[in-house]
Amino acid sequence: GVQPGIGAWENDYIKKVRKKTEQLNMFLEGQIRLPKDESEFDIFEKVIISAKESGAVICRTNCGNRRYEDFDSLGKFKEFKSQSIRSIQLAEPILKKHKVKLAIENHKDWRTEDLLEIMKLMQSEWVGITLDTGNSISLLEDPMYVVESLAPYAFSVHLKDMAVDEYENGFLLSEVPLGEGMLDMNKMITTIKKHNPDIKFNLEMITRNPLEIPCLMPKYWATFGQISGSVLASFLMMIRNQKTKTSLPYISKKSKEEQLALEIENNSLCLQYGKQKFNFE
Repeated sequence: GVQPGIGAWENDYIKKVRKKTEQLNMFLEGQIRLPKDESEFDIFEKVIISAKESGAVICRTNCGNRRYEDFDSLGKFKEFKSQSIRSIQLAEPILKKHKVKLAIENHKDWRTEDLLEIMKLMQSEWVGITLDTGNSISLLEDPMYVVESLAPYAFSVHLKDMAVDEYENGFLLSEVPLGEGMLDMNKMITTIKKHNPDIKFNLEMITRNPLEIPCLMPKYWATFGQISGSVLASFLMMIRNQKTKTSLPYISKKSKEEQLALEIENNSLCLQYGKQKFNFE
């Protein structure tokens, strides 16, 4: 299956998408944007209708990007949090009306306690989580803890394996082919399926330069006053103990053709691994 962006599509296009997915026996999950305020209520409903009529009964969204890059104060993060919750509250009645589930990703914006707070606040069968198995490492969270905590609320998954290395301002973080990184794929998949046996695992193998996670720089900490020094020390020790024994992949100096070939190769390796190890189809 696939997880494409969905807009307020025309009926003819909706029919084409549904026909193609049915012909290929694919699942479809949508990617959508939340309404900012009441003025976007109608367009959001049209997007949800397009998703459902195309065959998607689950839509993934993210509220923000990289928390440590987007915000330089706790106050600004709190404004973002309040706006995000308001957007989710605006969306929920439409989701309920059309019986489409919204899956909010841990997208390097929310730590686990943030998402758990939102789930408890909403208490809606139509609002859950897109569980990304690697993103929250960037927020100094143990990836297995994230999976175990969020799996009960997961509607969808971004499945990835990760590799790490040290650098002067913190650590580097890279997606790598499944089975080549630091994550316990078997335990993660088993845990997620325990809570939702029918959940779909969307592969997210991003071929790019390593992300710099500057957790030793002052700005990184602008929204993280609650994290103790001992947590940081333990996390950095984990990074040191599990850092890659080979160099992390850098692609920026490769040609477009070489980058594309590597991306195809990486995704193919992941698909083969998933089929052989976990019977993914």
